[in-house]
Amino acid sequence: MNHGGNISAARARFGEPNGGWIDLSTGINPIAFPFTRPDDTTWAQLPQADAEQDLLAAARAAYEVPKTTDIVAGPGTQLLIQLASRLRTPQRVGVVAPTYSEHAIAWRQEGSAIVPLHEPGDARAAGCRIIVVVNPNNPDGRTWAASQLAEIAAEVRGHGGLMVVDEAFADVDPALSLAPLAGQPGILVLRSFGKFYGLAGLRLGFAIGAPSDIGRIRSWLGPWAVSGPAITIATEALSDTAWANNARKRLATDTHQMQTRLRDAGFMIVGATPLFTLVAHANAQRAAVQLAEHGILVRTFDDNETWLRFGLPASEAFPRVADALRSIDLS
Repeated sequence: MNHGGNISAARARFGEPNGGWIDLSTGINPIAFPFTRPDDTTWAQLPQADAEQDLLAAARAAYEVPKTTDIVAGPGTQLLIQLASRLRTPQRVGVVAPTYSEHAIAWRQEGSAIVPLHEPGDARAAGCRIIVVVNPNNPDGRTWAASQLAEIAAEVRGHGGLMVVDEAFADVDPALSLAPLAGQPGILVLRSFGKFYGLAGLRLGFAIGAPSDIGRIRSWLGPWAVSGPAITIATEALSDTAWANNARKRLATDTHQMQTRLRDAGFMIVGATPLFTLVAHANAQRAAVQLAEHGILVRTFDDNETWLRFGLPASEAFPRVADALRSIDLS
């Protein structure tokens, strides 16, 4: 599976560049939340129940989750994607595509048939009571209003169905989130902590939904699913609304700057969020190799060789990325 972030494979193929690798193959905030290091006790003992409750309270506030809605924390959204596919019996599952491939893989492994959808509203015509949508979508940045998704979720709910909304990149635009409505039966929202807060290695995600569904996921996760340091760091980060607001402004500015560089290099912008930009060019694969030779790793796609996805570089890396983009030959 061709996922981003595989620096070790890039190093094996291209070696170690002067100045090290700049990884633009993921959609992770290059400026991480400046957390306070957890004390020694947090590292030495098992995660404490009261600390986990503090984390869930912070997540409720940050994601605007009502008290009637249940929420559980897990060791990364990837595992929650796999557990979500166990919540319903195997059937036709509509996945709005192209999107993050692990959703279709998880449901298929549980015995469901995957039906690619162009829009969430196509599910009824396709005979699907299960809908999976990534909002904002990865990799093309498409978005759907929360009100639109809520209407579609109400339709599938009437037939015992489920809408799974992966909001891994929704922190950049909280208005898109369906989390405030996720307590209604038939809606399951997945949130990723590490992308927006620049701490993907922490491996933390949340599932938000009806108590019946979240209760099953909680039982499958078992005790101590999230490490003590992750609980402490994430509680601090999710409680810092000033940092989050400033991060959104900076990401928007940096994305505009990055897209200017990409257009100047000859790429066509296909779609974007403030954490990544998808571009197209007939010679995209050659461009990816040329960039790698400069120590810049970008995301390629096996199913569309004209696409590349660029994450955001840290501010100090912008000049080097700009130089690399100016040096590539797309002719």
